[in-house]
Amino acid sequence: MVATCTSLIPPPPLSLRRRSRLRQSVAAAGRLITPSSSSSFPSSYNGTSYTTWTCSSSSRRKEKLYTVTTPSNNPTTLTTETNLSASEVVRSFYEGINHRDLSSVEDLIAFDCVYEDLIFAQPFVGRKAILEFFEKFIDSISSDLVFVIDDISQQDNSAVGVTWHLEWKGRSFPFSKGCSFYRLDHINGGNLQIIYGRDCVEPAIKPGEFALIAISGVTWLLQKFPQLADRL
Repeated sequence: MVATCTSLIPPPPLSLRRRSRLRQSVAAAGRLITPSSSSSFPSSYNGTSYTTWTCSSSSRRKEKLYTVTTPSNNPTTLTTETNLSASEVVRSFYEGINHRDLSSVEDLIAFDCVYEDLIFAQPFVGRKAILEFFEKFIDSISSDLVFVIDDISQQDNSAVGVTWHLEWKGRSFPFSKGCSFYRLDHINGGNLQIIYGRDCVEPAIKPGEFALIAISGVTWLLQKFPQLADRL
């Protein structure tokens, strides 16, 4: 896969998804490779010189080759752009899912990450299990159904909270509101990766005050028969 800038105007700022891919490339290669001569982007435009850099990365699926054009007098733009903050990593994760592009989110997830979706009895443990789950999720829904982030925390670079909902062709999908929590860390001194995630999704059946009655009843039982707590 080769991506090059072909327009005759300077390229737009990199999207989070593109920056995520470049982050993967730089992390895998350990450095920028070499300036590329195969790009159709002009070497000079409107008085500014441009250089097209070639990066490559490998995943368990395939090897990817990317080229990106930056101003020649500021080649470090590429490397600084790839250092995503915690909130940007999480945004890139959702963008990858929305684009059905699991290869772009693979390196955002730590190898031994734990992911809890509270509608499932057991958590998904490890990158492979998490990617397999999202592959099934993507295959089971319409390509027009996407995550839309309502709010995301940005102050902490090791923990991120998100509220979101699903939309189908721009319209809110019923019973699709959710909130998620992610914990991130620099694995082996590298870029931030998600090491833990938890999703809580709006229930289709809303018990209302009956939920309070149920909680009160369970609490009463535990007070009367504390040995039952061992069975929880």
